[in-house]
Amino acid sequence: MNSIDRRYCGILMHPTSLPSLYGIGDLGAAAYDFVDYLQSAKVSLWQVLPLSPTGFGNSPYASRSTFAGNEQLLSLEELASKGYLREEEIASPPPFPKDKINYSMVEAWKMPLLKRAAQTFIDQGKEIEDYHSFCNKNAFWLDDYALFMVIYEHYQDARWFSVWNRDEGDRKPQALQKIKDMYPKQIEIWKVLQFFFETQWQRLKKYANEHDISIIGDIPIFVAADSVDTWSHLELFKTDQDGHYKGVSGVPPDCFCATGQLWGNPVYDWQEMKKDNYHWWMQRIKAMFHQIDILRIDHFRGFESYWEVPYGDKTAEHGIWTKAPGKDFFEEVRKQLGEVPILAEDLGFMTPEVEKLRNENNFPGMRICQFGFSRDHADWPNPYDTFLPHNYPYDSVAYTGTHDNDTVKGWYDSLCWNDKDMVKRYLNCNESELVWSMIRSIMASHAKYAIFPMQDILALGSEARMNTPSTCGPHNWSWRMQKGMNTKEKAEKLAELVDFYARNGKLAEEAELEHLLAQSKSSQQR
Repeated sequence: MNSIDRRYCGILMHPTSLPSLYGIGDLGAAAYDFVDYLQSAKVSLWQVLPLSPTGFGNSPYASRSTFAGNEQLLSLEELASKGYLREEEIASPPPFPKDKINYSMVEAWKMPLLKRAAQTFIDQGKEIEDYHSFCNKNAFWLDDYALFMVIYEHYQDARWFSVWNRDEGDRKPQALQKIKDMYPKQIEIWKVLQFFFETQWQRLKKYANEHDISIIGDIPIFVAADSVDTWSHLELFKTDQDGHYKGVSGVPPDCFCATGQLWGNPVYDWQEMKKDNYHWWMQRIKAMFHQIDILRIDHFRGFESYWEVPYGDKTAEHGIWTKAPGKDFFEEVRKQLGEVPILAEDLGFMTPEVEKLRNENNFPGMRICQFGFSRDHADWPNPYDTFLPHNYPYDSVAYTGTHDNDTVKGWYDSLCWNDKDMVKRYLNCNESELVWSMIRSIMASHAKYAIFPMQDILALGSEARMNTPSTCGPHNWSWRMQKGMNTKEKAEKLAELVDFYARNGKLAEEAELEHLLAQSKSSQQR
């Protein structure tokens, strides 16, 4: 055996979905309990969605900032334990739903408390050296973010290009200085909240790493049109002579959508980025690896070419494929940051050029088991379909589904009788065993990584789906795991599969040595 035989198991669970008394999962006690749960299940990977502050539709993929952390993830209990809030202030939260996040309700109650804690931090002056060190180290994004959030709150809208005062949107120095002079305390509060996030997240990450669990983080290739990233670095995006966006991202028409998907994210001016060797991107990736251990790049194919739609179009029909400097870009990543672990979200319309870019960089691609059962007018799935577990190559990340898919149970329940029969025959199971039979099939595959949404570990239905692409509503991004769902029995069941299929990240000789050492220790204790 050699290093290519290492295989791993992980769970996809965004922190917002953790149980909490405060309406949304956070970085407090439940997060540490979840790490303990992963360890008890012998799982070594915890995959999260982007940790940045959410924007339109509460989507973590439409963030107000690619560098900042989501303030709503802050633990009120931890802030109270440090004396920044009084216990009685958080003792009686509103009657939040237990299984869903009501984002407007959470923000209305929690944000005033977070700001109060930040003001108390400023007044007390504790941890002040660490705070100033954090501010100095992160000034390249933090100063703009804090200022942006103050202006955003003033207008109650992040659309700096259409709603804000023109001078503020255009970053006229005199206009920005006026804001700084008028609202110094409010600007400072937003910086303190980011310091809180840094402190709480790094403490949780350290705990996970100490328990042999690595964090997989997610970086969307594009940023939101109304984000601080575009506001502070408009020169990095394609614009016309008046500073308006020229093109936005999307997906061309296909059999699923006749008009394509119009994402609306502004597209990069890669020629401009090349002038300083992609400095903004290098800062972005470096910041990500400060937060996480393994990086998943969403919409990887966009580094080879992307679908560019004229700004203002109502659909994605009239876009064009535009080349991106993927080869040069990833060479620069290695040059500046070294060999960093990256996973490529390579779903959708792939080309030989995209596959070549992924393979030349040794980035594992993704396999979604649900996709392997597409009928395509056949009575049986193609046995050579690359989404079926028996065909997974080693350099792949295999999932039952992702945040954009229905749960396995929900997906299966939506199938017609013939398709259900097809799935059961492939997995060799009855209906009651179907979810775990799919999990077992993926665990037995040759894929290096096998990762499962927590909803599938719990065998939940469509009510627990995280997101439905191309829709916007209160059902998206809102699922929460209720306390007690992640039982000891389910952890033991998953741990058994990790053992059966050697998904502990170890080589055979390493596992054998650990076993012998454990036996020796046990004998000595007897």
